Order: sequence, then C-alpha cells, then structure tokens
Amino acid sequence: MSSRLALFLMSLTAVPALAQEPTAAPPPFQAQVNDPMLAPAPSAARQVASWQEALRLVRERSTDLRTAEANVERAQGRWRQSLSLLLPNARLSMGVTEDLLHPNLAVGLTGAPIIPQAGQPIPTVPLLSGTASLTQSLVDVGAWRGLSSASAATDSARANLSDIQRRLTLGLARTLVATVAAERSAEINRVGLLRALERAALTQRAFELGSGTQLDVVRARQDVEVARQALIAGDEQLRRTREALGLAVGLPEQVGVEPAFQLQGLVDETRQACAPLDGPEARADVESARKNLTATRDSRQQATAGYLPTLGLSSNLSGYTTSDPAPAQLATWSLAAVLTLPLWEGGARGGLVRERTGLERQAAESLENTRRNVQVEVARAQRNVGVAESLVKTSAESRELAAKTDQLTRRAYEVGRGSSLELVQSGAALRQAELSLVLREFELVQARLDAFLTEARCDW
Repeated sequence: MSSRLALFLMSLTAVPALAQEPTAAPPPFQAQVNDPMLAPAPSAARQVASWQEALRLVRERSTDLRTAEANVERAQGRWRQSLSLLLPNARLSMGVTEDLLHPNLAVGLTGAPIIPQAGQPIPTVPLLSGTASLTQSLVDVGAWRGLSSASAATDSARANLSDIQRRLTLGLARTLVATVAAERSAEINRVGLLRALERAALTQRAFELGSGTQLDVVRARQDVEVARQALIAGDEQLRRTREALGLAVGLPEQVGVEPAFQLQGLVDETRQACAPLDGPEARADVESARKNLTATRDSRQQATAGYLPTLGLSSNLSGYTTSDPAPAQLATWSLAAVLTLPLWEGGARGGLVRERTGLERQAAESLENTRRNVQVEVARAQRNVGVAESLVKTSAESRELAAKTDQLTRRAYEVGRGSSLELVQSGAALRQAELSLVLREFELVQARLDAFLTEARCDW
C-alpha cells in the first residue's frame, strides 16, 4: 500500500513538470547609439568620375610628361645640329671700309683694291664690299657617326616618353585603386565604431541589471576607443590618398572619386588604352636603354673618327664697289678643295675618346640592369595575381567566421553565458577581418592591373 501511494505522489509531481512549456529566450538587445564620429567622411572638393577624366588631367598637367616631351625636343634639336655639319653652309657678309687715320695709304694696309693713276697705286676708298661663301663637307666620318649617335638618342628619348606614359598610367591606376580602398576602409571603420558602441551599451545595460560587472563596462569602453583610433587613422589615410591622387593628376589639392566610380570599368578601359607586348624585351624602358647604348657607341666612334682627315669644298664670291678716285666695280670668285689633317691637339682627342668609352660602358651596364629589373618585375606581377586571389578567398572565409563568432559571442553574453573579454575580442577580430577582406579585394584589382601594365605599351 505504501509503494502505490509513493508512485501516485510521484505522478502528481511529474505532471506539472511535463506540462510546463520551455521558457522563450529574450529578444536580442538593440542599442540606440549616436556619436558625431559616425558621420561619413567629408567629400573632397574635387572628384573624378571616370578613368578618362583622370587620364585627361594627367595629359594636361603632368610635369613628368612635359619633361619627357622636352627631352624628345632636345634630342631632335641635337640631331638637326649634327645633320647641319653634312649639309651645305652658305654665308653672306657686307661692309664699308675706310681708313679714317690714313686715307692715303696703299691697299696692302686698307684691304681695298687699287686703281693705278699716273703710274701710282691709288687706294679706292670708301670701299663697299660683299662676300658670299659656300662650304660643303665631302668626306667627314666623324660627322656621320655624330649624326647616327644623335638619331639613336632621339629614338631613346621617344622610347623613354612611351615608358613615362606607361608609368603614369600605372601610377594613376594604383592611386585610384588606393583612393577607392581608403574610401571603403573609412566606411568600415565607422561600422566598426558603431558596433563597438553597441557592445558598450550592452555591457552598460548588463551592469545596470546586475548581471555584469564594472570590468565589463571598462573593457567595452576601451574597445570603443580602439575603434575611434582606427577611424581617425583611416580618415588621415584617406586624406593622404586623396592628396596623392591630386598630385597624380597635377593638382595641389585633395582629389577624390565619386561614389559611382567602378574599378571594373577602370580595368577594362586600361586594357583599351594600352596594348600588350610580345615580351619584356619589347618594353619601352628596355628599348630606351638599348637605343641609349647605341647612341653612346656611335658617340665614341665619332670621337675616334677625329683622328681621320676630312675633305671639304669651299667657294667664295666677292664684289667691291668704289667711288674715289674713280667709280669701279670689281668681283672675284674662288673654288677650293680643303683637306684637313689632324696632327696634334694636346691630347684632347684621346681624352674625349676615353670619356665616351666610359659612357658607353655605363650605358651597357644600365641596359643589363634594366633587363634584370624588368624580368623580375614581370615575374612578380604575374605571380601576385595568384597570390592575391588566394588571399581574397581566405580573407572572405575568415570574415565569415569572424562575423559568425561575433554574433554567437554577443548572443551568449546577452543570455549570461559569455564574458565581456570574449565579446570585445570577437568584435576586434571582426573589424580586422572586414578591413583585411576589403584590402585584399583591392589588392587583387591592383595585381591584375600591374600584371597587364608591366608588359604593355601606352601611347597617348
């Protein structure tokens, strides 16, 4: 009888327990935060909307481009000077001669022709004279080598101009990508500060309800200050990238990008503006160094040809008009072949040959150094694309895990199963993961641009 009573009493106590419904979890806490630093970063006074607009500013205002164009003009001027030594040279001179101190002296002193009168030589004064001279180089090996050197130097300057255009295109693309990345990072920093403020409000509420401690509040506030520091540093980096973009387009001010600016359009338009090359040897800077070596070699041969004789043709036509003691008109015409034999100039020619030999050796080493750098640059740029793709993939996975961890940690803290240390650490990890993902995505865009532009020719 006692056993049945015990079972009955147990059934009575179990029924309410079985009938009791599970307690629903409290809804997530929604903090209301308002902070002046959450306002978007101020826009730049001037913004570019497209790649074509930015490239137009570079064409109009780039000092590097103007300098390279001036170098081409200088090289063309030197080529014309070298060519003038092989073309005919004509001169015309006129003058009036009269000896004011000794008007009656003989012609040998005055340079005027004589008119004999009564068996005496009488100088014809005043004398109006005119002389036309024409010279033409027939054989001058040094002049020909000088012309060849000037022509190679002109080609080198043109190739250098093409390389400057490529480098300006690459620099502009990098600066635009960096500016867009800085804009995006500034936005993420504000989101990170907002989340840190929400966590601080959550810990403050938990402390007020008695489920948290003062240590939890202090930790959360410390995390807020860390987020503020990241936001301040990010805004300064944004201003610096805008200044760099302004300098890239030739403006001494901050230049931003409009929100509608698309990086994918930047990649497509860059591929349309520049043409791919067959290999690193065809790049403009290698071609410029190669032409510079040819120019220095021809210049050294020009100096060596200074030991050789030169042959030229000279013709002079002179006319005189006199009035005293009698009007007269006299004319002379001469034609001469001039052979010049260099004998001794004090060693200046040998010193010039040694100097230009040294310049040739420097140009050869510069060409080899340029080739090595280009090969490494091209290989590195191609490798960076694969590295950037892998980093984007891992960063995306890391960001997803950080977001899930932060969500679970916050929920656990709300229901009293987590600590404030875990809450702060998960929030900091999420901020870092989001920034890392953004930077990796922009690095991938930059890597693809670098891989293309390191083996491209950009002629504006």
